[in-house]
Amino acid sequence: MIVTLVVLLAAAVLLVSLSRRLGFGSILGYLLAGALIGPSGLRLVTDVESIKDISELGVLMLLFIIGLELRVSRVWAMRRSVFGLGGAQVAVTGAVITVVAHFAGVAWTGAALLGFGLALSSTAIVLPLLAERKLLAVTSGRDSFSVLLFQDLASVPLIALVPLLAGKGAGDHVWLNVLEALGAVAAILLGGRFLLRPLFRAIGGTRTRELFTATALLIVVGAAALAGAAHLPLSLGAFAAGVVLAESEYRHELQADVEPFEGLLLGFFFMSVGMAANLRLALEEPLTIAAGVIALVLGKAAIAYGLGRWRGQSSATALRFALAIAQGSEFGFVLFGAALSAGALAGPVVERATLIVALSMLISPVLFGLSERWLAPRLIAKMKPQRPSDAHDSTPAPVVICGFGRFGQIVGRVLLTRGIRFNALDAESDNVDAVRRYGFVAYYGDATRLDLLRAVGAETARVIVVALPDQTDVLTVTRLARKHFPQAKVFARARNRHAAHLLIEAGVTDFVRETFLSSLRLTELVLTSLDLSEAEARRTVAAFRQRDEQMLIDQHAFFDDEPKLVQSAADAAEELKTLFEADAPS
Repeated sequence: MIVTLVVLLAAAVLLVSLSRRLGFGSILGYLLAGALIGPSGLRLVTDVESIKDISELGVLMLLFIIGLELRVSRVWAMRRSVFGLGGAQVAVTGAVITVVAHFAGVAWTGAALLGFGLALSSTAIVLPLLAERKLLAVTSGRDSFSVLLFQDLASVPLIALVPLLAGKGAGDHVWLNVLEALGAVAAILLGGRFLLRPLFRAIGGTRTRELFTATALLIVVGAAALAGAAHLPLSLGAFAAGVVLAESEYRHELQADVEPFEGLLLGFFFMSVGMAANLRLALEEPLTIAAGVIALVLGKAAIAYGLGRWRGQSSATALRFALAIAQGSEFGFVLFGAALSAGALAGPVVERATLIVALSMLISPVLFGLSERWLAPRLIAKMKPQRPSDAHDSTPAPVVICGFGRFGQIVGRVLLTRGIRFNALDAESDNVDAVRRYGFVAYYGDATRLDLLRAVGAETARVIVVALPDQTDVLTVTRLARKHFPQAKVFARARNRHAAHLLIEAGVTDFVRETFLSSLRLTELVLTSLDLSEAEARRTVAAFRQRDEQMLIDQHAFFDDEPKLVQSAADAAEELKTLFEADAPS
């Protein structure tokens, strides 16, 4: 077991790091790691089932955390998205795939199970995928979450209906299963409502950290076991337990305790999916499997895109929403397994469907990552209203400020206190409109355009301040100013040390690293709080600033040589330490 754990962790570290570095997120890395070391790959790990049983705890904890976030007020506010958009996605996608499967030779009963099983998307993939890119709070993320929530709820009746659809669940037996399911849900909800808070108080709350964590894990696993005993998805039990505790005073502590386990175990779950994929079948039937994967991903994406636009999403938002939920679901594995056991689907069909779902889960992060890198930014840029520049309406001023965000506004405010006029140029129309309401003279336009720089008076200005947030734009404007407006002194914003070196390379020596001075001021306050006198703190910070600025100049000759930079920084730190030791009182 130790050897297996070493192989799992090593594969995860290597491939997840590579996947993140390439911009595809961590999920693809876990899936590839599982495929590489699993039975269809290098066969370093062959006991997939034992790993899958443990790794499914990650899915349970993910659903538990989702439940913790779903307070009743939030669910009520999302009801239209959950039941409207979510219901439409499952119904339309399931119906389309059902018809296609039937015409491909599957009986209507099996085709329906295939259709609605493939209509589901992977909560375990989509939520981390969106969270990594901080998209959960935007429209595409909220709508994706709503659809996933509906799918998780819909999976319960789908799995319960399998025996009935297969003709093996007639009479009292079906009603007995329904009563068992309702009883399990009631037990979780009522038990959570009346027993869990007293339990936490009895163990001493968060004062006993280890016992509190163990209790949290017991709640997740216990609720899942109760759901499983009633033939419900285990994840539904964990989700219900989270919903029950969403209003409790222990919500934040529970989330903090469960999340570390959830992250690693969820990674193992993705690896188990990669390991379980029968890649040999893909080699035996490459055209069939490839066609199935392409049809599933593109078909689900096209339907989701259409539903997103119908709901009023922009093209960029609808694209994100569509690509996020375009893969198959881990619940599909459960549904197809139940259908196989009930005789509703044949073994070869289930094997192909399972592989198609696994491969769709594998390529989904790739498609989403490529879209976020190349397609989404272009769609977002096209969505911005095209507004003609009004820079030609300006009158000359002694100062031109290129970029009037947080950085440029501070410069402008100080100039106004001294009665010094300036013209500000900014490419964000909302930003320009906002500062104009406060009386600032700002014009809309791209400061990297030479004609607009001339329009705001750069040819007669004494000073040009380049305060743009994008460092490439800073360099562009700086070079234009030095070439075409030599009478003006150029002051530039440098995002970091590397940007400062690029400015020096461009011939600019008057620049400010944007967080350097504020960091030094904060450090001065920290030193005084540690019983240094204000004079000592100022002297320490001043010495550091002087040495750091000199080091920046000294390092310019080899700023693109990392080993030399590292050695130079170490030498400078040692020199500064020696200086302070020499000045210390004996």
